[in-house]
Amino acid sequence: MATVAELLLHSKNLQSVSDSAMLDVELLLCFCLEKRRSFLRAWPEAEVSTEHERHFLTLLERRIVGEPIAYITGERGFWSLDLQVNASTLIPRPETELLVEKTLELMSDAASADILDLGTGSGAIALALASEKSGWCIVASDVQPNAVALAESNKAKYSLNNVTVLESNWFDAIGNQCFDVIVSNPPYIDPQDNHLEEGDVSFEPRSALVAENHGLADLEHIADCAGAYLKDRGWLLLEHGYNQADAVQALLLRAGFTKIFTAVDLSGWGRLTGGQFIAGVDNDE
Repeated sequence: MATVAELLLHSKNLQSVSDSAMLDVELLLCFCLEKRRSFLRAWPEAEVSTEHERHFLTLLERRIVGEPIAYITGERGFWSLDLQVNASTLIPRPETELLVEKTLELMSDAASADILDLGTGSGAIALALASEKSGWCIVASDVQPNAVALAESNKAKYSLNNVTVLESNWFDAIGNQCFDVIVSNPPYIDPQDNHLEEGDVSFEPRSALVAENHGLADLEHIADCAGAYLKDRGWLLLEHGYNQADAVQALLLRAGFTKIFTAVDLSGWGRLTGGQFIAGVDNDE
């Protein structure tokens, strides 16, 4: 039987596919063995059963052809949660945690609040907020039935009953409810972007990635409609591409938002733009 150390040598087979080949191999092996990464380091000479080795090599082949680790294992960590993921939604990314951080910062004094997460996918943003604020009421919506089912499953896993998941094309099924904060990580990639054929993105659903008008169409729609669903002095927070901050700021300004700002991610790119809605303010003033 092969040892842990011997199986980890397969990282060389991933070097042309992944910038984190060793990490990928460790995650796949841990998944097969149902062990933590610390086990691999503590017991490199541990023998791996033939069944586990066969499972590991099957998963490795999927990674070699580019399939994302999260889709192979069916899970991805986000905030403090281990979320189920599948090919019907985007894979939650660390940059998106900025939406959670900024919402918590802006509403730090609010014991109760109404929050809307548009295009929730796996439910990552909504469930992260719900896990931090049990007194908040959060609506998480997505147009894709498979995404709604996945978000419901993740909600049930953590018993986060302050979240309501519903199927909606952006605001269509929201009704007359108004919110303190609306957050969204909508599609924002230009359909002609060459990066769509590279890496994990090439396996993710295009409907969750691309938008017309150079990636701005959905951002524009949300900015234009959000005021009707925000309470007075409510906030709209939008994730966007690394080079779209100026354009999104302009969209929010045109839609009548004030206190417009852009927050940067860990790489120093403008990744989130937000603004405050004040009822009764004339856009043109």
